Amino acid sequence: MALALAAGACLLAACGSGSGTAAAPAGAALQQQLDHLVAMPGGPPGAIATVQIGNRVRTETAGVGDTAGDQPITLDDTFRIASVSKAYNGAVALALVSQGRLSLDDTIGKWLPDLPRSWWPVTLAQLLQHTSGVPDYITSPAFVAQLKADPTQYLSPTQILGFVTDEPLAFEPPGSRYEYSDSENIVVGLMAEAAAGATYDALLHQEVYGPLGLTATSLPDTVDLPEPYVRGYDVEAGQPPTDVSLFINPALAWASGGMIATPAELNTFIRAYARGALVDPSTRARQRTWVAGESGPAGPGTNSAGLGIYRYRTSCGTLYGATGNYPGYTTFAAATPDGSRSTVVMVNTQVNTKSSNGEYAALRQAWSDAACDALGR
Repeated sequence: MALALAAGACLLAACGSGSGTAAAPAGAALQQQLDHLVAMPGGPPGAIATVQIGNRVRTETAGVGDTAGDQPITLDDTFRIASVSKAYNGAVALALVSQGRLSLDDTIGKWLPDLPRSWWPVTLAQLLQHTSGVPDYITSPAFVAQLKADPTQYLSPTQILGFVTDEPLAFEPPGSRYEYSDSENIVVGLMAEAAAGATYDALLHQEVYGPLGLTATSLPDTVDLPEPYVRGYDVEAGQPPTDVSLFINPALAWASGGMIATPAELNTFIRAYARGALVDPSTRARQRTWVAGESGPAGPGTNSAGLGIYRYRTSCGTLYGATGNYPGYTTFAAATPDGSRSTVVMVNTQVNTKSSNGEYAALRQAWSDAACDALGR
């Protein structure tokens, strides 16, 4: 099996606007690119892309969601969304900021004094923007060894951070540069819990699922997936795809990458999140402060990192969103700054810079085509 249990963020989580209700473009280029991607020797067995402009929704599919059958992926099938989970974490944290229960300038030391003293000066804003320097647990040899020993095990968020709590910050001072770390969003989730006096799962329901009417989105703590779900595959050119849907417990990524959602509900979320529907105007303005930095994997166009969100400047215009990948799954979701135009693209294998036969470039082209369709080209 080609699935790599190696260090790196791709293991568990990451390796111009318009309005109105005009009909979506025909999308021939997007459909052709999805077909091309699925036909590649190392490409995913299936893909789905949805584009929404105003109230008009168009969906393109290629391949299948389960190699044992012939059914395409649908908008109501469950996916592992990997690092797109970080956007939901941002939604929770920024909602608490809007309510005055957290501040973007609050530090780790204020809310989580049991974490290393060298981490204490790091602020919530720096954690959300990947400029904190908090070391990445996914690169820890001890974590990788434990994952290999039992991929389905449960580890609490505190246990996850325990793999790097003996390490100093990766750089100082905090805020001085961009460096992606999955540990940061574990810390954000714990800060939210401490500030609100509630579990992170309860906060997701209170601040995100409830307001947006999401009923098929969740943060599981076991490998189980609710039916119907898209089966995720490890794909190696020349070999039959290997089903890895239930291979790793997503709790090992928790608030950083453990969520599941359907394409339809992810589209609902990203439209609301991109336009700032869950926060007040001043918090939204702080969120939209940008530094150079790519999402994991890199989204279309030129990437910049905000607070819990990325800006993608493409040849057709600008979208806000997130990407993620995980064994068996890769996701892109983005919308215009006013939330009126959006796209979600999901495939059922892990595609990133480690993909060796051009699949990564082909997938990024599909994301670009979807972005241009959403933006009206």
